[in-house]
Amino acid sequence: MKPEDVIDQVIGIATEAGEKIRDIYVNGSFKREIKSDNTPVTSADLAANDIICQQLAALTPDIPILSEEAADIPLSVRETWKRYWLVDPLDGTGEFIAGSGDFSVIIALVEHNRPIMGIVYVPMTKVCYYAIAGLGAYKRDGKNEVRITSRQLTGNQTDNIRLAVSRRQDPQSVLKLMNKPNHCELVVMGGAALKSCLVAEGRADCYVRLGPTGEWDTGAAQIIIEEAGGALIDINLQPMTYNERESLENPNFIVVGSPNLPWDILLTT
Repeated sequence: MKPEDVIDQVIGIATEAGEKIRDIYVNGSFKREIKSDNTPVTSADLAANDIICQQLAALTPDIPILSEEAADIPLSVRETWKRYWLVDPLDGTGEFIAGSGDFSVIIALVEHNRPIMGIVYVPMTKVCYYAIAGLGAYKRDGKNEVRITSRQLTGNQTDNIRLAVSRRQDPQSVLKLMNKPNHCELVVMGGAALKSCLVAEGRADCYVRLGPTGEWDTGAAQIIIEEAGGALIDINLQPMTYNERESLENPNFIVVGSPNLPWDILLTT
């Protein structure tokens, strides 16, 4: 199976899950619980997870699925997978609960520890970002579809860096990571994947994430930003890899639109 053979079907799966999330969100009738890792989960997360896992299993019965809502799979099993689906049925559960609308459905296809296809679907705007390794990154908005590229800055443009930050985050906590905080423009958006997509389409130049995330938060975003000309890297400026550790928690990471800039100097992390 080539990723391009199933991309439209998988976008359809993400869209159906997103429609279910949107219906629950608009109706305001959802249940909320706290998981063992002290993060929230809602009935919308679980409903979307059921749709995605059932339909992916029907579409590609030989490809295993690793979802945030069913992640208790030991490395001894996972390390036998050469290819698998990596799913976050609702990225931005906190934004969903807060009512900001900044949340998304994430589906990635990972092969040999690297994402090779990724989809980020935004239920409230019906916008879909997607990418396939070697074939570019795209933004689909209704009937319109465009190829997206990150903004490529040169060394003399680093005094005007657009920094993606969370709606519910103290901007100073991010600005203090920059060597020239007074020269940064803040671009506000909720949800880790959505901030990464802002960088991929050139609306922001950098997104720094310090704090816990799971591999399902970054798989699709990584291939989208890479195909757009940027990079999703750890704070040592190395590419992220997947399914190589017992823990599925990511290291701290940075999303940049211009990988060739001296980010080790521009950032104080």
